[in-house]
Amino acid sequence: MQSSTTNTTNNSNIFFSNYLNSLFQTPHRLRKRMLATWTPDQELNQVRQRSGADMKRKLKWYDLMALGIGGMLGVGVFVTTGEVTKEHSGPAVFISYTVAGIAALLSSLCYAEFSVQIPVAGGAFSYLRLTFGEYMGYFAGANILMEYVLSNAAVARTFTEYLSSAFGESPDAWRIGVGLMKGYNKLDFPAVALILLLTLCLCHSTKESSMLNLVMTVFHVVFFGFIIVAGFYNGSVDNLVKPNGLAPHGIRPIIDGAAIVYFGYIGYDSASTMAEEIQNPSKSLPIGIVGSVVITSVLYCLMSLSLCLMVPYYKIELKASFSKAFQSIGWKWAGNVVGAGASLGIVASLLVAMLGQARYLCVIGRARLVPSWLAKVHPSTGTPLNATLFLGLCTASIALFTDLDIVLEMISIGTLVVFYLVANALIYRRYVIIGNNPPSQILLFLFLLSLSAIGFSLSWKNKHHWWGLPLFGGSTLIIIALFQYMKVPCLAHQAAHSPAAWSVPYMPWPPALSIFLNVFLMTTLKKLSFQRFGIWTVLITLFYMLYGVHQTYQAEETEMISVDHDRDQVDANSSVQQTKLDNIQVMSVISQV
Repeated sequence: MQSSTTNTTNNSNIFFSNYLNSLFQTPHRLRKRMLATWTPDQELNQVRQRSGADMKRKLKWYDLMALGIGGMLGVGVFVTTGEVTKEHSGPAVFISYTVAGIAALLSSLCYAEFSVQIPVAGGAFSYLRLTFGEYMGYFAGANILMEYVLSNAAVARTFTEYLSSAFGESPDAWRIGVGLMKGYNKLDFPAVALILLLTLCLCHSTKESSMLNLVMTVFHVVFFGFIIVAGFYNGSVDNLVKPNGLAPHGIRPIIDGAAIVYFGYIGYDSASTMAEEIQNPSKSLPIGIVGSVVITSVLYCLMSLSLCLMVPYYKIELKASFSKAFQSIGWKWAGNVVGAGASLGIVASLLVAMLGQARYLCVIGRARLVPSWLAKVHPSTGTPLNATLFLGLCTASIALFTDLDIVLEMISIGTLVVFYLVANALIYRRYVIIGNNPPSQILLFLFLLSLSAIGFSLSWKNKHHWWGLPLFGGSTLIIIALFQYMKVPCLAHQAAHSPAAWSVPYMPWPPALSIFLNVFLMTTLKKLSFQRFGIWTVLITLFYMLYGVHQTYQAEETEMISVDHDRDQVDANSSVQQTKLDNIQVMSVISQV
């Protein structure tokens, strides 16, 4: 017993000694690993093999489009429309959805090209790691995971509100009040039960989960059609213009609202994480990703318009707003139906989002930036079982306590930052990695473009600096036009438009405008959002410095030693074989003599 205790103590001392030694080497390892990149071939083969089994390619383009639509429908329109309409945009909330939809469409084009060229499950994490290096990929992946977990928890709580409305009860009727601080004092056990049930479903099979989502998405679109038709039939145009016009709070709150409702467009990112499970990725991925964003944008605009036609904006309820709207016009039965339908729509959205978040964590585990057991794919189900279970438990824990208002804007800023980085990465990859242009020229263009977008955004925010709007807006267009004029004839344009793979048309306009819009929407968020985002950035950077960089550095060193050993072994075997061959030849000559 004493010997066993002594061995354990010695092992612990060795572990801490090695770890402290690693910490002293942190600056050296950061220099070597932060900007380390992989090639698409390495990502598709060498890195993917770390999961053990492969994910099974069973999905087609319509599965992907249904996943994209299912992931978006319900997340935004049922969660954010009431708040944004009443407190920001007024009846012009459909304009907020239009602006957010344009920004999402531009970002989805960038995702589509990346997913075709690099069809792996890592989404933005993989795209940025291959383009800008390990840390930037990790930063994007950590933010996407934060956004998924928080948004799924918030959406699950909204499910409880609509489900209780379906039974004619108040939105908080099924929650239990406890003596905690405001915002964390209402326990939501139905939301927890829903998340755990979906987690078990996702552990079983991706194809069956996709079929369930396909059926629910078809129902959801029909259900949306009912709300739109009923709202337009029972509504009044007077509610759009009375008492204070279409934009009662002015133009600026409409744009502020666009940044908040952008939360509803994050589902197409989930679709891109299914790239390893898609048949014919070069065709299916662009159709599925871009098509789902276009369809969802149209439905969001019509849904928000129908809500404002039924009820004056200042009377719209913040919680379960669509159910309450039907009840206010005397259609109590329809309010109950809407509550039940919205609950099912939210289930579909959660299903897709939880599908995507597990694949993100799986690929981050493959890169060894988190414990590698999270990267394991179950050989029989073909799903990332450990990552699915781990994130399901995290989401359920947050859903138990946390109200929607606390996480909503933090979700938006994390999403906007990642989409901004992906647009930058697409331009850099197209013109530097593929086009062999000097990196300094492309980085200068990206810097000037971002600087101009920040100048325009700050001018918009500061009412006294209106002169900055035409100045910075015009300079943005000039910068993009000059870059296109100088760079279009280059190799990047020809290489990216080969018939073998789909690519973003009219480069560099779509990703450049995506950069501009993402920066602009970010600056409309509250100061508290940036403070929370700053704290999160510090935490994930510390984790990278204390864990991630050391794991990847040691793993790469081990692999290099293993490769060198195998090479030496091959050389030694070749030498032995050559010696044997020489001996045989000598013996043959002697025998002939």
